[in-house]
Amino acid sequence: MNKIVYDLEIESRIDSYLKDKLDISRSQVQKMIESGLVFVNSKVIKSNYKLKTNDEIEYEILETKKIDLAPENLNLDIVYQDENVAVVYKPKGMVVHPACGNYDKTLVNGLLYELDNLSNINGVIRPGIVHRIDKDTTGLLLVAKNDIAHNKLSQDLKNKKVKRVYFALVEGTILEDDGIINAPIGRDPKDRLKYTVIEGGKESITTFHVLERFKDKTFVECVLKTGRTHQIRVHFKYINHPVYGDPLYARKTEGTVNGQYLHAGLIGYNDPITNEYKEFTYPLPKYFDDELNKLRRLKK
Repeated sequence: MNKIVYDLEIESRIDSYLKDKLDISRSQVQKMIESGLVFVNSKVIKSNYKLKTNDEIEYEILETKKIDLAPENLNLDIVYQDENVAVVYKPKGMVVHPACGNYDKTLVNGLLYELDNLSNINGVIRPGIVHRIDKDTTGLLLVAKNDIAHNKLSQDLKNKKVKRVYFALVEGTILEDDGIINAPIGRDPKDRLKYTVIEGGKESITTFHVLERFKDKTFVECVLKTGRTHQIRVHFKYINHPVYGDPLYARKTEGTVNGQYLHAGLIGYNDPITNEYKEFTYPLPKYFDDELNKLRRLKK
């Protein structure tokens, strides 16, 4: 069985926690519990069990239906690969893994075509997926080709040993050259599609460095110290500089057709077998670069 040690200081219902942690529906979690596939501290629990710090969760994913994912040639850009890990570029508009009603043209479909082996830890719909980026965010992802690599990379992510650098164009002019946004993030109680800075949320830390200022926008480099859902988008909204073009968190902007200007441009990790540090970068996509050049011309 898969294992997780609950390391948060706030109590959380087991079904709610696993829903967010495993990115599956609450009803699926509840079916797993009812089917005897979830234990806490080696004991059978109910769906309303309140998790406490250091509780050990054991679980098996219950697939709601048989899904036969088809390999697809999506012309993925495999930046690097060895026998354990692949570093892959995800383009804008591509979903990382299948979800209800969306079982093709995802990154996973492309990985099944490109790679011979993928880890099995996250079940049949998320093979190899160690972490994710949003559909309209571009950039680099780590992919595990076996379970040993997956476990090591997941542990390093949890322990903040994986370097992730993002580049964002945000609204307004940030006056500080450098900053740290340390604000807890949780699901927005007013809108289940959104996340927000909220008391009792998960620890979330983003550092940033201003690269370039324009009349009403700022180009920044961001380093994730934690990896919460929508973290950069939520944090910059919190400091009143939302990511330009963000359909959920930005101010309404006319003429923005490319969605959010957010790019995961650098990833660094320790090889799960040799512990050798490896680092890879990927240039800004053309639409992002074009926008920066347009803003530079307007500055003159």
